[in-house]
Amino acid sequence: MKIGITMGDPSGIGPEIIVRALALSPPELRARCVFFGDPLVLARAGGLPQEVEVVATSRLSEEESRPGRPTLAGGAAQVACLEMAAVHARQGKLGALVTAPISKAQARAAGFPFPGHTEFLAARLGAAEHAMMFVGPRLRVVLSTIHVPLAEVGRALSSEAVGRAIYLGGRSLAMDFGIDQPRIGVVALNPHAGESGLLGNEEELVISPGMVIGRSRLEREGIAATLGGPLVPDAAFRAAVHGAWDLLVAMYHDQALIPIKLVDFDSSVNMTLGLPIVRTSPDHGVGYDIAGTGVARHESFKAALDLAFTLAAHVGRISHSD
Repeated sequence: MKIGITMGDPSGIGPEIIVRALALSPPELRARCVFFGDPLVLARAGGLPQEVEVVATSRLSEEESRPGRPTLAGGAAQVACLEMAAVHARQGKLGALVTAPISKAQARAAGFPFPGHTEFLAARLGAAEHAMMFVGPRLRVVLSTIHVPLAEVGRALSSEAVGRAIYLGGRSLAMDFGIDQPRIGVVALNPHAGESGLLGNEEELVISPGMVIGRSRLEREGIAATLGGPLVPDAAFRAAVHGAWDLLVAMYHDQALIPIKLVDFDSSVNMTLGLPIVRTSPDHGVGYDIAGTGVARHESFKAALDLAFTLAAHVGRISHSD
């Protein structure tokens, strides 16, 4: 099976970081890659290695895909390549998918009804449950809620969501990363972990019951995880950086993303848990302000591509002898 790569926003930095990452990849990895998107856009960004298969999903003019200048046609193009990649995944042709950044606003203007890649792929691939995890050299963090406005996090958070994040994260550590007895720290929602209810009671009413749910689900699959929490958030991330935890479970988006981008920005990877295929992406956005200037860094996309290949091979979705 192949590793799919989607173009992302044609006016963002996706095309150029795809070209650079593939140019630095070994021929045996490139030969497994299939690109979904606009070949003209990639040609203008430097071109793909000849080993990479191309599935053309659009053909944009230079004006429709000028770096840093998003267009309605570009918004439709980024949605089209995702839809085609999802078709190939449902047909069993892909063992992994690496997605370049999309513009949520431009995709929404093109009729994309999802908050992001994660929710789209879960719907298209029939995932009963899913979670977003970020993987870096020093931190791994899984989210209990994903693209939720900060003012709504407290209402969106539930014990089931916390338990799901613990379960999917712990299962990934065991199955994907080979950690037999994962150490999972569960981060509190409120400052000082609620200070015994003085600063909030979600720790007692929501997070602690969620830990019971997550532990029970892992135990039913024979995964002996060590759980700690609810942990004071600021101290928990510092401890994790120094090796105290294999994974942290965060309650909301920026609680996880700020420390990840602080310590692992150039090499952290976004990974979707719960899908029937491996899915990774770089841990950054479309970068309109630097698109086409030559300063965009390709390291996170290269890390996403390498991790997708490694994990797909590890779980048998890609055979090294294929």
